[in-house]
Amino acid sequence: MTDAGKTPLHLWVVGIVSLLWNAYPVIDFTMTNMQSEAWLSQYNEAQRALILGAPAWSNVCWALGGFGSFLGSLLLLFRSRHAVTAFLVSAVGLAGVTYYQLVSHGAAFREALGDVPLYISLTIWVILLALLLYARAQAAKGVLR
Repeated sequence: MTDAGKTPLHLWVVGIVSLLWNAYPVIDFTMTNMQSEAWLSQYNEAQRALILGAPAWSNVCWALGGFGSFLGSLLLLFRSRHAVTAFLVSAVGLAGVTYYQLVSHGAAFREALGDVPLYISLTIWVILLALLLYARAQAAKGVLR
């Protein structure tokens, strides 16, 4: 068990870096769903139609994935054991988004965006799983309460 009053330095580093990393999907989701012209200007018409035409269930998955990871990072910084649950919820959301982008509509996404969705999904999965394992390890050590 770790001293309850002392937070390990690595938790601050992981928590802050992951919070910054996980702020992007929250901003991306919010700006896309608000249909911010400034945000969507990075896409051509075909890409924009594909992204904005996503079904509601995939948007729910996107929200769970992005907001779940952001909340998980915040909970890490608050040393809450619930960070593990938030990262698990994020993984469920990411599984849905991955299914939508790479399986059910994979051909359309490859045509519009090339292999970018594949590489982004792989990167996000690696980071999310690392954060989940880190949170579980810190909870097991008693760092998260």
